[in-house]
Amino acid sequence: MNRPLPPTAPEGGAPGAAFVGRVGELARLTDALARPPAVLLVEGEAGSGKSRLVAEAVRALGAAAGSGTPQDRTPPAPGATAPRRPVLLGRCHPLREPEPFGPVVDALRDAAALLPPPSELPPSTGALRLVLPDLAARLPAAPPDGGTLLSARRLLAQGVRALLTALDAPVLVVEDLQWADDATLDLLVRLARDLPPRLALVVTYRPEDLPPGTPAPGAVFRPAPARTVGHGAAAGHGAVAPVRLERVEPLDEGEVEELARSVLGPAATPELARVLHERSQGLPLAVEEDLRALAERAPASPDRQTVERTGGPGGRAVAGDLAAVLAGAEIPLGLRDAVTERLARLGGNGAAVVAAAAVLGVPADEQLLTAVAGLDAEAGADGLTEALHAAVLRETAPDRYAFRSPSARQVALGRVAGPRRRVLHQRAVAALGTREPRPLARIAEHTLAMGDRPAWQDLAQAAADQAAALGDPGGARRMLRGLLDEPDLDPRRRGRAALALARLAADDVDPAASVQVLSGMVADPRLPVADRGEIRLALGFLMAVHSGNRAGFDRIRESLEELEERPVRAARAMVAIAMDERDGAGRRAGEWLARAEGLLAANPDEDVSAAVRATTLTFQARDGDPAVWDRLDELPRDSERPEVMRQTTRALYNAGEIAIELGYDRRSANLLEESRRLARLTGIPYLECYSRLALIRLDMLAGRWDLVEPRFARLGAEFDDLAMAGAERSLLFGRLAAGRGRLALAREEFEIAARFGQRESQVTVALRAAAGLGGLQLLEGDIAGAAGTVGPALATARQADAWARTAELLPVAVEALLATGGRAEAGEVTEEATESLVGRGAPAVTASLHLARGLLLDADGDAEAAEAFTRARDHWHDIGRPYEAARADERIAVALAAHDRARAAERMAAAERVYLELGATTDTARCRKLRRDLDLGGIGSPGRRGYGKRLSPRERQVAELLAQGTGNQDIAQALFLSPRTVEHHVASVLAKLGTGRAGTAQALARADAEDAAGEGGG
Repeated sequence: MNRPLPPTAPEGGAPGAAFVGRVGELARLTDALARPPAVLLVEGEAGSGKSRLVAEAVRALGAAAGSGTPQDRTPPAPGATAPRRPVLLGRCHPLREPEPFGPVVDALRDAAALLPPPSELPPSTGALRLVLPDLAARLPAAPPDGGTLLSARRLLAQGVRALLTALDAPVLVVEDLQWADDATLDLLVRLARDLPPRLALVVTYRPEDLPPGTPAPGAVFRPAPARTVGHGAAAGHGAVAPVRLERVEPLDEGEVEELARSVLGPAATPELARVLHERSQGLPLAVEEDLRALAERAPASPDRQTVERTGGPGGRAVAGDLAAVLAGAEIPLGLRDAVTERLARLGGNGAAVVAAAAVLGVPADEQLLTAVAGLDAEAGADGLTEALHAAVLRETAPDRYAFRSPSARQVALGRVAGPRRRVLHQRAVAALGTREPRPLARIAEHTLAMGDRPAWQDLAQAAADQAAALGDPGGARRMLRGLLDEPDLDPRRRGRAALALARLAADDVDPAASVQVLSGMVADPRLPVADRGEIRLALGFLMAVHSGNRAGFDRIRESLEELEERPVRAARAMVAIAMDERDGAGRRAGEWLARAEGLLAANPDEDVSAAVRATTLTFQARDGDPAVWDRLDELPRDSERPEVMRQTTRALYNAGEIAIELGYDRRSANLLEESRRLARLTGIPYLECYSRLALIRLDMLAGRWDLVEPRFARLGAEFDDLAMAGAERSLLFGRLAAGRGRLALAREEFEIAARFGQRESQVTVALRAAAGLGGLQLLEGDIAGAAGTVGPALATARQADAWARTAELLPVAVEALLATGGRAEAGEVTEEATESLVGRGAPAVTASLHLARGLLLDADGDAEAAEAFTRARDHWHDIGRPYEAARADERIAVALAAHDRARAAERMAAAERVYLELGATTDTARCRKLRRDLDLGGIGSPGRRGYGKRLSPRERQVAELLAQGTGNQDIAQALFLSPRTVEHHVASVLAKLGTGRAGTAQALARADAEDAAGEGGG
């Protein structure tokens, strides 16, 4: 019987790993295999998935011929029924003295069961008796060999061709052509240039491992142009086959994530995929080795299936644990072997250049590599060329060369012995020392690697000063934190480094590390009091601003006594304290600003004055003062003082974020784009991150729901340690999950956001989290829970006088109060919010107040409710928030249903269309239920129809929720169906897709692709 190709998981790989990517390559290979004769060359580096691609193509070919099912994504396993097209597999091996024709002989050895009787075989096949003794009884008598090696080889080639011609449309796969001996290569070339009419020859190889001077396989296997292609050639007369070359590239991050998800499920987050991709260079074999190790560590709890793969604390915690496992894991064996194999083939100059690159650790130019390698210019050029040809190094930019991944560099560095490394570090220090400006940070790293700690301490301090002067605060912070970790650091140097770190902390994008260092420093009794005050002030900033922990304001207040000798810094502390609006602190904000201005009057300082100005503008925006927008235009945009520009950027961001709460979405977008741009130009990463966060929120509010997750994933790749990012993520993903019917996940996200809100000094997150959670509780029928959620939030808004920021909360609060019989309290809240907004500009809250009044009127049975809802809808349209406008339209329809059915049906249809466009599954289902309950008719429904094997619209909704891991109970709540009805739909969906619950996402994507292909073909 024919030898099967490798099963799904290669040896050492992850069981159950899916075949991902390679869509075009697979389609082309399958098409060529289905139309012999064909010569298919598949090239790619070790571990890139060449064998798996060929196996998938053969599997697809078997399915097309009637073996297997379209849903079966697994290649033929050992012992499985063979496809109609016999598959013969041979492999070349890296032997010192390879056996001539070995791979082809191995492949033909398994053809015994496929052969016709000897009498039906051509006499030339008898030449194979000597190399295939196990088949001798099935072969004709051996022909005379002619007595020469050349004639023997010719006879053998004729015999191989004749035997393959006698088989029924075989597929001959020869793996790893780069190790083929000359005899085997000659045989394959002869075969390819005179291919049996029904044979498909598939050859895989690594281009970087071909022997020097070897011509490209495509040119070798391609026949002379004078011949004609003959798909219809008669058997035995030969056909010139087209030669197709497929290059198998490494997987990208998205494909690595898909592969990881097939093994780890929801724990395979984008963050984990980034780590896997970096370690593996995108090579599937290396990814699968890591996944195998991770699969043994990943918890198999029942909750795992319900955790959102891109969200939910459970999923993020599991992903974080797995990423930590990888951080301490060895390099995947497949990748290590591949790199080691390439390194072993390097000559002396190539090895010297690679060792230099490993020690340098960052992309370097040819001159530096040559100097560190200890070579002259010509030898350095030769060595670098050799390393590039061997695919050990790559050119990352013009005249910049580096390893292809950190893992590859780690393998190469591990092969450089300690004494040799020290010599290379010494050369690196000498070579870098001749450059201007001197790269002190890199020189310091090499000095530390040599073990010269005193010299490193001097260099680290100088490198931090240099980085700060060059506008690289992140680099300065890294050097200072490393310096402060030194246990024997001189106290004076420790104090200087701690103070420098404190002054850089305001823009820290990695606050956790600095918080830890500064927390230890403020307890050092050797520090001067004023220095300790500055360090404590910086610590408070990091805690309150970056970590979202209002306990940081306690540290800032404590710093005031220590800063008496430095009134300007004390003034800065007062400006920071003014930003706290929790527990009544907001009422004293004006007093703190006035005290700061008093100190500045006697001690002028342009930087702190800019902070006072930015904070004042923030308060004006927060209060909805219309005058703030013109004042923002007066902010300096071209100051040469970094702190002045930082405060301008801060004011623009604060005002832009608050403008979202107020309902000035277009103005907000302009302010946030400007703050994002200025933050990038002036090197303030946390403000760039926050500006982009707010812009993502604007995308969602504007109805661009499909952009939220990918943009958040890209942002998370750059900024992964900011508390506000976590709060905003949970708020946005909570709203998405609620709209898409994933109610359990939505609750989880809103509860996370609520915990963030409890810690923060600003009340906005708490108000939004209460609105989201309370709305979800109303949807689930938990009226008491909703009332318990919104009550404290209303008290917070009242205490902070934050009514201008309650656009999300007010309608939910009024609805919850009405549902619990609190009509009077609901009216009081509405009136209190209305009175607080006199003289303030807050279009979003105005729209919410119209909605709240409509709810009150509707509760009283007043027909004017529809008009109040209409005013709310018009306001939302003007602001540019389609979802909120659709919610208002839905309420209009319900209010009109009793006395104006035509208009009610029109408004309900309008709401449903918006929900469908957004992908708001829960809201769409609610609309349809209301239409039935109120007898408002459908929206262009064509009537009931049969869908056959295709999903009906309702089944499509169920399938999409299943694909996201939603349980039956959540599906029932989201779609307003009974649990029994959901069970029926789930069974139908799984039957039509031919999969289980875990495979719904892939099966649905496959069905969509088939539908799209069918439409394209039609």
